[in-house]
Amino acid sequence: MADHLSGYQARDWDVVDYQMYQDPVSQLFFRGPQAGPLEPGRYIVCLGAAQTFGCFCEHPYPQLLEKELGMPVVNLGYGGAGPRFFVRHPELLPLINDAALVIVQVMSARSEDNDRFVSDGLEYLTVRETGEKVSALKGYTDLLAEHDQRLRWMPPVARKLLRVVKGHPRVRRLLAQTRSNWVANYRDLFDQITAPTALLWFSRRTPGLHRTDRATWWWQRYDDVNSMFGDYPQLVNRSMVKAIAPLADTVVEATTHRGSPQPLYSRFTGEPVDIDSSKDRPDLAKVRNYNPYYPSPQMHEDAAAVLLEPVRRLLGSTRARAGEAAREGQA
Repeated sequence: MADHLSGYQARDWDVVDYQMYQDPVSQLFFRGPQAGPLEPGRYIVCLGAAQTFGCFCEHPYPQLLEKELGMPVVNLGYGGAGPRFFVRHPELLPLINDAALVIVQVMSARSEDNDRFVSDGLEYLTVRETGEKVSALKGYTDLLAEHDQRLRWMPPVARKLLRVVKGHPRVRRLLAQTRSNWVANYRDLFDQITAPTALLWFSRRTPGLHRTDRATWWWQRYDDVNSMFGDYPQLVNRSMVKAIAPLADTVVEATTHRGSPQPLYSRFTGEPVDIDSSKDRPDLAKVRNYNPYYPSPQMHEDAAAVLLEPVRRLLGSTRARAGEAAREGQA
């Protein structure tokens, strides 16, 4: 099955040139500029979704790290990707495992399979029963609407309250499957990565791992699809992050909303510009002159800033181990 090829380049052309290129091994398209010949152990790889790709951002955090560290950073961010997307593409593993360090973004869980949807690791879902291709937003909206139909006999206020605090058993079961599959796919992904790893939380809300985390953590709701998903990474809760955090060598939290929503300006005229999302996918047709969803350029600066010290620390440890191995080989 062919992967959905993001239309970000066509959609966002007036704002930024992503310098897309096709990886010769996987045949997937990634954000450039494409790195030249890479020496094993002397570059970094970033795995993630649109937040790592850097929609509407001229210099996403991988590029900012490259500038600060003076070493190549390969951006393998892919629109709509979840952990299963990278598990499905083992042909990327030689590139990933030859890196000195791999930064793995905490990606959304709406790009996972369950009994209702097949995802192939991407947010563009297939309804098992009909074969219809739908966005995760539409697929789960339809699911909640079916639940609502079964509650038509209740007064509207009572129906709303029930949907807020207690979803239909099938909805709860599907979400449990989705979350379980997400954790399992992260375990598979980290099992395949032999290079040192940093797990990156990049969001407006906190991962909820500390006692100081308060209002940014949400109660699971079932009355509205956006409320049910929560902010990015959608459907990911504290227990899920806690389950995968030990898989990485370090965990980095970049919780920021600086510069968001981001006004959009033409790189040709400097004037505000309307972006038509139908140039990416027809089912996402909206026209806006601002970016309310993807991390702003300032948020990417914040992510790069908090990554810098732990990345340098891991790179130092990697070089130290390499030096020890070399000395042992010469002994």
